[in-house]
Amino acid sequence: MGGKLCRACDVCNGRACRNMIPGPGAKGTGDNAIRNYEAWRHWRVNMDTICPLQPVDMSVELLGRRFAYPIFAAPVGAVNIHCGERYGDREYNEIMVRACADAGIAAFTGDGVVPEVMTWACDAIAAAGGVGIPTIKPWDIATIRSKAADVRRSGSFAAAMDVDAAGLPFLRNSNPPAGSKTVEELREIIAEIGKPFVIKGIMTVQGAEKAIEAGASAIVVSNHGGRVLDECPATAEVLEEIALVAKGRCKVLVDGGIRSGVDVFKAIALGADAVLICRPMVVAAFGGAEEGVKCYINRLACELEDTMRMCGAPDVAHITRSMVRYSPLR
Repeated sequence: MGGKLCRACDVCNGRACRNMIPGPGAKGTGDNAIRNYEAWRHWRVNMDTICPLQPVDMSVELLGRRFAYPIFAAPVGAVNIHCGERYGDREYNEIMVRACADAGIAAFTGDGVVPEVMTWACDAIAAAGGVGIPTIKPWDIATIRSKAADVRRSGSFAAAMDVDAAGLPFLRNSNPPAGSKTVEELREIIAEIGKPFVIKGIMTVQGAEKAIEAGASAIVVSNHGGRVLDECPATAEVLEEIALVAKGRCKVLVDGGIRSGVDVFKAIALGADAVLICRPMVVAAFGGAEEGVKCYINRLACELEDTMRMCGAPDVAHITRSMVRYSPLR
């Protein structure tokens, strides 16, 4: 594909689409999406095969549910802007939510300036028996209240807000208004939604403390794929320090540049409970619909299982910091 559409690169590393907004790329110089990907490459896994031979259990319990793998599809909206006109948000959500639910995981769904985007997402989650997490943009409280009805109707087991979306160019001076939120505003939103709530867009220890104070059940260490602020740290660079503060107080998820089951393993070793993956999931859906998404999830699971077995981790709880090491070499 050309122009401002995703090129479906063999490796989704942010280089071909840098500084392409609107489109699939990152904001400003485009450095951040590249940095997200590159930062995981500096972490290496420590092989240890002197251990009992036993089955590997990749399942995790999060937000009151058990999932087959510690992997979620990240929220995305306006997919036609990124990947072309094959699918709109309604069709994309139907594919992604259903495929993830069938694979034993869940999809976070996106939101948009068009109200129907949230409605379609919640329709897809309801059709999947509530297996999905509708993700609301940081609108004003009146707009959030109107969207909360859709969220409740979906029967979802949790809901989320990507507070980092406050930096998206198309939300600036938007109608309805959207932007950053105070702890008090987030607390009011969480009470309004009335179910376990995930706050996405945490990049500092202070941000994690504020999300926990507001009542978040989980946080996502995320810089929105580099799409909201240029020259941020990569998520892999801040995950460990945030997880040390948040673990035991809320669940910790992470996204940004995670592309393989080995990357999933690294993230968990650094303190995450699970990961979110966005762009490769979108490419899988556009390339192969539900079958494409399931194939990609299966690949991630096979890679994670192999890494766990070769590093001596019989289950996710036994993936520890000692199983990874930082290396400046590539």
